[in-house]
Amino acid sequence: MTGRNHRSGPAQDPHRVAPDRERNLELAIGREVRAFRQLQRITVKELSDQTGLSTGMLSKIENGVTSASLTTLQTLANALNVPLTALFRRYEENREVVHTKADEGVEIVREGTRAGHQYNLLGHLETTASGVTVEPYMITLTDRSDVFPTFQHDGVEMIYMLEGIVQYRHGEQVFRLLPGDTLFFDADAPHGPDTLEKLPVRFLSVISYRDAGR
Repeated sequence: MTGRNHRSGPAQDPHRVAPDRERNLELAIGREVRAFRQLQRITVKELSDQTGLSTGMLSKIENGVTSASLTTLQTLANALNVPLTALFRRYEENREVVHTKADEGVEIVREGTRAGHQYNLLGHLETTASGVTVEPYMITLTDRSDVFPTFQHDGVEMIYMLEGIVQYRHGEQVFRLLPGDTLFFDADAPHGPDTLEKLPVRFLSVISYRDAGR
């Protein structure tokens, strides 16, 4: 289409600069109040009517510019039908970060791995609130072979090609991947390298899955 601005992608800017007061208690509470209100599709005016708080006060609370009393927070929690502690969740939650330096990824052996198949785990991160685990791997294939293992596991996987050319199978489909190509798929279907066209083949694989115990 021409003459129109068509936007797609994430609703939030992944490169936004967090404010200096990101960990501030008022900001954390305000984000939770707004998130629960929007989740239940309640307008600020409707929440004002339910709680007896003015729309101006609610706006200040949601933007973290005022410190609400425990009585006020309990009133909001009751109106939003959530525990009072839920409003403090993001303030108390630990934000993990993993830094893996070059050539320090842990080399592991996955089921079906053979000589010439190198898997380096670059980190392991589980978000405590959602129970989602993310594992990034650097995978290097250096030996040409007629047979390759296929994998099946929970979650989703993204592959980003860095070097070489590979025909990669997902279910009944085969995709020819070149440097710069991305493949994003449901990892429950059988998947894996089908044919190595140009060696060495090196790609980044990011696997994300939810903890079955959650």
